[in-house]
Amino acid sequence: MSATPSDRFAELCAPAHWQAVDFISDLHLQASEPGTHGVWCDYLRQLANGPVDALFILGDLFEVWVGDDVLSTSQQTGATPEDTTAALEHRFLRACATILRETAQHKPVYFMRGNRDFLLGPQALKTCGMQELDDPTVLVFQQARWLLSHGDALCLEDHDYMRFRSQVRQPDWQSAFLARPLAEREALARDMRAQSQARQLTVPFAQTDSPLWADLDGAATRQWLNQAGAHTLIHGHTHRPGAHDLGDGLQRVVLSDWDATAQPPRAEVLRLDGGGLHRMALSLAGQAPAGA
Repeated sequence: MSATPSDRFAELCAPAHWQAVDFISDLHLQASEPGTHGVWCDYLRQLANGPVDALFILGDLFEVWVGDDVLSTSQQTGATPEDTTAALEHRFLRACATILRETAQHKPVYFMRGNRDFLLGPQALKTCGMQELDDPTVLVFQQARWLLSHGDALCLEDHDYMRFRSQVRQPDWQSAFLARPLAEREALARDMRAQSQARQLTVPFAQTDSPLWADLDGAATRQWLNQAGAHTLIHGHTHRPGAHDLGDGLQRVVLSDWDATAQPPRAEVLRLDGGGLHRMALSLAGQAPAGA
């Protein structure tokens, strides 16, 4: 199985006046985790008036996205626990859209779809004030080329997931899914999430040689970088922050996931400026990022 993108990579050329940009991914925002949401909101408020020129969200901003109509539904708290949960989640997502839109009025916010929020569509992008980013995209920043991706398209050894990904990224599948009633889509998403969580629990996270925790394929990653004319791939998805030397001057840099309930808590931004890449750990109290 290959992971060959289109012959020509999408490119975004940063304006000459840009001095710094931030990258985040895998926040998995959901109403049931207010701590992570709170840190994110504090970060966005600081971003609006801070030294960073743009924000790049490289997928899985949301835990799940079943259609843009979650932002416009008028569903009220219902008689069943599922109805109540859905109503609270819709209200939560509308609040997320509001703060994204407010942030985008000050700084451009770019969004790349992940494996959790791949159904986020044009209407939601407009409502949130975000600009769509293809996966992969080359960012040209201060005369250097940086390859950006969510990362899941390169996890070639996870054969079950790659088959699933190929299916759900098809326009016909998405059209059929989005034609279902919202409540039915949400029920299906809950079932798929439960299956995914059960599958992940079968193998310890530290067992990196398991196909259940397939990492990015090295050869395919190098191929992407060479085709893009870039030396560094910045990606998320694996929840394993770090930097990996791929040889021949190539590397991939992995973004952290966010989880305010973890021990220790995780909330980290990767900042790119004239000095290179810097990891910025965010305080749960919402203080300004500190270099990690």
